[in-house]
Amino acid sequence: MNTLKMNHRGTVQLIAHRGVCDLERENTAAAFMAAGNRSYFGIETDIHETADGKFIIIHDDTTTRVAGCDYRVEETDFDTLRSLKLFDQGSEAKRADLVLPTLEEYISICKRYEKVAVLELKNEMKAETILKIAGVIEEMDYLASTIFISFSLNNLVTLREAYPQQQAQYLVHKIENMTELLATLKKYHFDIDAKYTCMTKELVEEFHRNGIKVNVWTVNKVEAAEELEEIGIDYITTNIIE
Repeated sequence: MNTLKMNHRGTVQLIAHRGVCDLERENTAAAFMAAGNRSYFGIETDIHETADGKFIIIHDDTTTRVAGCDYRVEETDFDTLRSLKLFDQGSEAKRADLVLPTLEEYISICKRYEKVAVLELKNEMKAETILKIAGVIEEMDYLASTIFISFSLNNLVTLREAYPQQQAQYLVHKIENMTELLATLKKYHFDIDAKYTCMTKELVEEFHRNGIKVNVWTVNKVEAAEELEEIGIDYITTNIIE
């Protein structure tokens, strides 16, 4: 199995969702390196804080789906989470090399392959947690190549207050009040990262008129990706399309 290829016009940038997660177990070094070895612009992942104040890469609030054991991530210490072996992609078998990565491991892979890190701040986080995450990336000299995303506006506002120039995208499931949304994005200098089914050519044009870049998630059909590129989308987040 390989990635699905779209017919690029050269105007859209593709972001590997949780790595190339249709090929390798999501949010693992294997998935990130699969993206690194391909033409993706960026590699997206998700970060949680553990019970002992460390950071771990995982999407869900629990480990059940990826490891078959039920630990709540934010109520569990780092060493316990790190010790878990994960299911191989599409299998009930576990691989010894598949573990939950650290923030540093994820950034190191993005840096090695020269990919933009697209980092989702999961759940509502304390200000000191967000600043600590940004600080780790800053120490690794990769903030300029990192885009923060979150469904929590408060998370992004906290980031913006400390890092006025940092790239950030506000995640939304749907667009209900465009006037209010535009005002918020412009106030804090955020771009938008929306579910792809709610995006139209008219909305894209309105965002662009206001200096806002548009990312969409999660697009796994080539025809849909090509249509989105036609209406001017800036970034497409995908599990499998290249």
